Amino acid sequence: MIARAGIASRRGAEEMIRNGEVILNGKVVTELGTRADLARDHVKVDGRRLSQPTRFEYWLLNKPGNMVTTMSDPEKRPHVGHIIKAMGRKIVPAGRLDFHTTGALLLTNDGELAARITHPRHNLEKIYQAKVNRVPGNRQIDRLRNGVRLDDGVTKPAYVRIVRTADEKAWLELRIVEGRNRQVRRMMEAVGLTVEKLRRTAIGPIKLGRLATGTARHLTREEVAELRDALGL
Repeated sequence: MIARAGIASRRGAEEMIRNGEVILNGKVVTELGTRADLARDHVKVDGRRLSQPTRFEYWLLNKPGNMVTTMSDPEKRPHVGHIIKAMGRKIVPAGRLDFHTTGALLLTNDGELAARITHPRHNLEKIYQAKVNRVPGNRQIDRLRNGVRLDDGVTKPAYVRIVRTADEKAWLELRIVEGRNRQVRRMMEAVGLTVEKLRRTAIGPIKLGRLATGTARHLTREEVAELRDALGL
């Protein structure tokens, strides 16, 4: 509901509910997952009446490093909300990248699409390039490909290949369909590798290409259609 209106991400919306900032038809919402229809229900967030976006927007951002994927940050760190505010758009991140990771991040006010991007059952592939501290052996590559055990369960099989090596280090390409917190970094740690740099180069059919760091661009009509199709919309 809140994400569909372009006010906050799903996690941000949950925090607003916990803080008592959401009012549905005159009553404070206390239960996460409460449903509402903005076409017929009266919803206020932090005193503002919500309404459905008149037009959905879809953007691709090349997220810089050392930036959190949130609309605000209590620790006063740089955050994606700064970039969105400068754009003058009512959009929010669809998914996240961790603080040090750079690359492709989708921004939108289409809450249903954003929810599907972040939900693991839709198996949307994400492509990463990771620089690791040493050249992995065949056994390490096989473990990554077949799934490794993390503290939140075994990962799904991943596509992994060595892109190049230099100075006894390696750049790897990984293609995964999950979106666990710090997943690529934890996968590498599980097989004895340390990630020194990490960049996401594609989300489903949407490729980062040569988009400059810290800048965003509209998705083309064709890209939006391909993304919606990949998500079953």
